[in-house]
Amino acid sequence: MPARRDNAMMLCAAARSPDSDSRTATNDLLRGLRTGRWHPPAWGRFLGRAGLRSWEQARAHPRALAEVTALHATLAALGHRHRWRWAVASWALAVTHLGMLESQRSLGVANVLTLTRANLPVSVTGDGRVLGLLALISDLADGRLARQLGTVTPFGRDADSIADAAFWTWFALRHEPNRAIRLLALGAWAVPVATVTAISLGRGRMADRHAHRLPARRQPCRQCWLRVR
Repeated sequence: MPARRDNAMMLCAAARSPDSDSRTATNDLLRGLRTGRWHPPAWGRFLGRAGLRSWEQARAHPRALAEVTALHATLAALGHRHRWRWAVASWALAVTHLGMLESQRSLGVANVLTLTRANLPVSVTGDGRVLGLLALISDLADGRLARQLGTVTPFGRDADSIADAAFWTWFALRHEPNRAIRLLALGAWAVPVATVTAISLGRGRMADRHAHRLPARRQPCRQCWLRVR
C-alpha cells in the first residue's frame, strides 16, 4: 500500500509539473483553434489567449526576461545593421516561451549559448566556415553544460532544435552553391519543424517533435559535412 501511495503521489506531482501545465495549456489553445476550424475569429482568440499566457509567464520569470532582452539587444547591436529583424524574431520566440523554463528563474549559460547560435546569422562576419564552426561548438557545449549544471528544461530542448533549424537552413541557403544540397538541408532542418507545426495545428494538440526528425546523433555528422564543403 505505501508503494502504491508513493506512486500515486509521484503521478500527481508529474501532472502538476510546469512542463505538464505548459503542454496542457498549449493543447487547449490548439484545440480551440481546431474547434473554430481555423477561421479568422478562432485565430484571433488563439493569439489573444496565447499572448496573455505568455505575458503571465514572462512576469513570473522577470530575471530570464531581462536576460533574454539584454542578450538579443547586444547581438543586434554588434551584428549586421540590416539583419536586426532576425534578432527581434528570436527575442519574440524566446520571451513568449519563458514558461518552459519551469522553476528555473535565470536563462542559464546553456540557453545563452543556444540563443547565440540561433543568432549567428546576425553576425557581421561573412566567413561561413567560421560561423559553421562556432555553431558546431555551441551545439556540442550547450547540452553538455545543461546536464552538468542540472539546468535541463523544455525551453532548452526546444530552443536547441529551433536554433539548429534556423542556423543550418540559413547557412545552406547562403553558403552552399549546390542546389541539390540546399534542398537536402531544407529537408533535414526546416521540413521537420514545419511538419510538426502543421500536424499540431491540424490535430489540435502538440505533435511529438521527435517522431518527425532524424535521430539526434546524426545531426553533428550532417553539420560537419555541410560546413566543410
